[in-house]
Amino acid sequence: MSLVFVIKMNAREAQLPYPWHNCKVLHLVRHGQAMHNMEGDKNPEALLSLNLFDAQLSPLGLQQVAKLRKDVHASKLLNRIELITTSPLSRAMQTAVAVFGSEDDTGNVACANSPQIMAVELCRDRLGVRPCDMRRKVSDCQSLFPSIDFSMMDGEDDNLWNPDIREPEEELAKRAAKFLQWLWTRPEKEIVVISHGLVLQNILINVLGNDCNSPLGASLCKRFDHGELRSVVIVDKSKMGKDPSPSLCHDHQEDVLKQGSFQPTAVADF
Repeated sequence: MSLVFVIKMNAREAQLPYPWHNCKVLHLVRHGQAMHNMEGDKNPEALLSLNLFDAQLSPLGLQQVAKLRKDVHASKLLNRIELITTSPLSRAMQTAVAVFGSEDDTGNVACANSPQIMAVELCRDRLGVRPCDMRRKVSDCQSLFPSIDFSMMDGEDDNLWNPDIREPEEELAKRAAKFLQWLWTRPEKEIVVISHGLVLQNILINVLGNDCNSPLGASLCKRFDHGELRSVVIVDKSKMGKDPSPSLCHDHQEDVLKQGSFQPTAVADF
C-alpha cells in the first residue's frame, strides 16, 4: 500500500491517479486537550495520580472540539464519512461524539444521518502505569456514551492496562500497524480515526516508512495538535497488477493539483 496525498478537509472528491476501489480516505483526529495533558504540563508526576483515571477533556479541550465540529460541518465532511472509529478512552469518545455525533452542544439534533461510531481497543493510547490511560468498564462506557458501538471491545474490564509496566514503543507501533491493517479490511472507503498523538504518528510512520525522513514525510509525521484533523488517501498498489509503477502518482500529480483539491506527499510502500 502507499500513501499518495494529504487532502484538505473541505476538499471534494477529485479524480485520483488510482482506481477509487483501491483507495481509502482516513481522517485522523487527535482528541481535544484532556485534564492529564493540562496537569502533566505543570508537573509530569501528576500523570501517576489516580485522580486522572481515564482523563476527561479539559475546558480548553471542549472548546477545541467545538471548533472542530463547526469546521467539519462547514466542510460538509459528514456527507462523505461512512464510519467513525475511536479509542475507548473517555477523552477520545468525548471528541468523537462532540465533533461527529448527531446532537449539537445544546442537545438538538444537528445531523440526522450521523455515521456509526465504533470503539476499538487497537487505537488506544500507550498502555500501562498511568491511570489516565486506563479505560472504564464497558458497561460504564455504554452508560456514558450510548450512541457508540462497543461490540469490538476485548471484555468488560481493562485487561490490557498494567499498573507496573509501560507499553514499549515498539509494541505500540505494532499495535498501530495491526489497527491500520484492520481498517483496510473494512468495507467503508472514508473513515474517521479519533485517537492519541503517538498512535496517529505511528499510523503515518507505518504508511510512509523510510519516507518519514524526507521533508514532506517529516512534516506529515510530526506530532498532532489537540483537536487537529489530518486527512490522507491510502492506495493499495498491490491490486494494480504485477508491476505497478512507483512513479504513477508523480506522473498524474500535477493534473490532480490543478483541480485544487489535493496536496501531494511522498509516495511510500508499507
